[in-house]
Amino acid sequence: SYAIIARQIGGTDVLEQIDLAIPSPNAGEVLIRHTAIGVNFIDTYFRSGLYPWPVEKDLVLGSEAAGVIEQLGEGVSGFSIGDRVAYTLPNGAYVTHRALDAKHLVKLPEGISDEVAAAAMLKGLTAHYLLHRSYVPERGQTVLFHAAAGGVGLIAGQWLAAKGVIAIGTAGGPEKCALASQHGYGQTIDYRSENFVDRIKEITDGQGVDAVYDSVGKDTYPGSLHCLKTFGSLVNFGQSSGPALDFKLSDLAAGSFSVTRPVLFHFTAQPGYLQSAADALFDMIGRGDIKININQKFPLSDAALAHGELEGRKTTGST
Repeated sequence: SYAIIARQIGGTDVLEQIDLAIPSPNAGEVLIRHTAIGVNFIDTYFRSGLYPWPVEKDLVLGSEAAGVIEQLGEGVSGFSIGDRVAYTLPNGAYVTHRALDAKHLVKLPEGISDEVAAAAMLKGLTAHYLLHRSYVPERGQTVLFHAAAGGVGLIAGQWLAAKGVIAIGTAGGPEKCALASQHGYGQTIDYRSENFVDRIKEITDGQGVDAVYDSVGKDTYPGSLHCLKTFGSLVNFGQSSGPALDFKLSDLAAGSFSVTRPVLFHFTAQPGYLQSAADALFDMIGRGDIKININQKFPLSDAALAHGELEGRKTTGST
């Protein structure tokens, strides 16, 4: 049994492999042998110190995984040894074996592989709360989604298309734009060669969009606001380019805009949300309305390489 830890805040060079004893599950916990672990921007945010650490040093990163239950702690009901399960939590997934409170787990239906689940829990549930709890777009409305070729973006594009929402996506370069177009985006904007604010004005005949979903942060704000219709909504859910430090409440007065900064783990902490959202996600995947693209795979021991590729904008879809 081993883990990848971040020795301290820093670059990819702070990641290190250490041997661990296989944990024993306490009351209410199960022991999971991981079979697949998702890699996400939030992992790099913690490693670099952009998000505060819950420990002083030696942080185990990783926010989503799937695996098989190998042992049940006292008092666990609803799960059996051999069950395939998945979860999403802020940290702790870059390990071979993990003891976890059973309340964090969802069982995987047949037809959803471990890899798809590990690639879809954090990103798919993020897409779920964005479209069902943060700003709920209606059929025929138009929205802009930044980083449309990323893990969340590709899932959200397909979900928006299934809802009959007109989705416009931004991505870097023609290949990423083509990928987004294959996943529900009616129009794409290459932010490397085009000004996305100008293009939104052209595409919408100067009207703007009903909502912008923005996980990029510094580089896209305040352009995102300039894309909104009067009474439009900005949903900021990440900061891959750094935080938007120049935000002022008075900026919203330009169009009576709304802004929200939702966090997945606040939703999953609500009783019943995790299971119902996962059911909805797995249902969409099972029906083929949402395809999960696992476009990169690395051994756990190569976590540093995976982080470098993600931060270097070299990945698409799920990793």
